[in-house]
Amino acid sequence: MKTAIIGGGAAGFFLAINLKEMTPSCEVTIFEKSKKVLAKVEVSGGGRCNCTNSFAAVRDLSQVYPRGHRLMKRLFKQFDYRDAYAWFERHGVRLVTQDDQCVFPASQDSHTIINLFLAEARRHGITIQTGRKIDSLDELSDYDHVVVTTGGSPREEGLQWLTQKGIAVTPPVPSLFTFSIADEALKALMGTVVEGATAFIPGTTFRATGPLLITHWGMSGPAILKLSSYAARNLHDHQYQMPLAVNWLSRNEAEVQSELQQIIIRHPQKQLTTIRPFDLPTRLWTYLLEKTLGERAQNRWQNLNKKELNRLVNCLCNDGYQIAGRAAFKDEFVTCGGVSLSAVTPHTLESKDRPHLYFAGEVLDIDGITGGFNFQAAWTTAYTVAKAISESE
Repeated sequence: MKTAIIGGGAAGFFLAINLKEMTPSCEVTIFEKSKKVLAKVEVSGGGRCNCTNSFAAVRDLSQVYPRGHRLMKRLFKQFDYRDAYAWFERHGVRLVTQDDQCVFPASQDSHTIINLFLAEARRHGITIQTGRKIDSLDELSDYDHVVVTTGGSPREEGLQWLTQKGIAVTPPVPSLFTFSIADEALKALMGTVVEGATAFIPGTTFRATGPLLITHWGMSGPAILKLSSYAARNLHDHQYQMPLAVNWLSRNEAEVQSELQQIIIRHPQKQLTTIRPFDLPTRLWTYLLEKTLGERAQNRWQNLNKKELNRLVNCLCNDGYQIAGRAAFKDEFVTCGGVSLSAVTPHTLESKDRPHLYFAGEVLDIDGITGGFNFQAAWTTAYTVAKAISESE
């Protein structure tokens, strides 16, 4: 039995190794178009490789897989994050779980994962052909099984070689990016982090809570990255020009108003700038006061009239901005879109129209938020295909 794997990334290597473990007699060849394999693994997680997540904070998979969560729920029954964790530890890679539930190799070095994959590929006699681009499935007609693990494509043209064979593809668009915002006063706060902010797009259901980082180009951090993932297609359709609102406190307006009124009662003589409610960073609090009250930001709390109080509450809970574009997130490149899930058999990921053709990894229309979820999708889908091919013989 001969199996060709197109794409020498995370999914391709994990699939090849597991297939050889299940069926040692299978001949496996990985075709990689570039000169280097596992390039994305090397740079992911800032070079540390956030290889999975504990899922301890995940109530529903739709929270972390905006697209493909129903299929992932099904596939997790045969290989989930616990299985992935055990697999790496069994193969000699010790893992650690951070407070945010992200899982990394204890070495904090992505080369630990890369070296494992390369060593296992050598041990199992897996053939690796680099600098070998496959332009047509017809080139691999002498293989019994072909698996596409080419990863996400930023442009639809990158998947044309599949659509030309009649394979349904959902047009790809970027996911997991930061926001450019044309607000110089905000950018002056670069480096400021608010731990529990909620970012949302007004008039939609898209919202995300988490740390928010103000940068020299706009906004970043987990809250923004999650929001970009949830709203990826909508943002693309609007050319990344949409309104953005931030609830800096992740509290409702009634709670915030009550807290501010208590400050007025307790500290009427204090200046607005000298008391920071809710432990907001000093520079951000001053910025929000000046944005809301202008010159009156230097007033005392007792001089805050009802109208100004309402405006301040609204600014804290519904602070408006305009997204002026998207900026890259270097730790993780992810696309929304890919081979349509309706085009594959759910429990094997085999093409419904072309027998013995399979798909795994991000080439499928499955993508997750930041935090190790995309690598977990790669491990799960790759294992699923390896098992399906092994059991087909």
